[in-house]
Amino acid sequence: MTQTYEDFSKYGKEFADTGLKSFASLSKSAQALAVETTDYTKKSFENGSAFFEKLLSAKSFENAVEIQTDYVKQSYESFVAEATKFGELYADLARDAYKPFESLVATAK
Repeated sequence: MTQTYEDFSKYGKEFADTGLKSFASLSKSAQALAVETTDYTKKSFENGSAFFEKLLSAKSFENAVEIQTDYVKQSYESFVAEATKFGELYADLARDAYKPFESLVATAK
């Protein structure tokens, strides 16, 4: 009976430690995502402001269409690059959150 209680206590402590490690990695990843979101929002706002200034200084309708086309192309490329970065960050988040539990899963099998 004592052995069972000690085993249970040991596994409980391991699980709690593992949970704390997982939470720490989740916190770190969430912070990285927040920083990346802030940077992207700032860049997007700056690019939008620069676009609007260029658009106001357009000399002709054709020039305005060219400026707008360039802006849309640049915005799309920026969005795709940022979406890829976010996908990688979320994949890293999942991998880091699961990593501490790998040893528990292996011992359970």
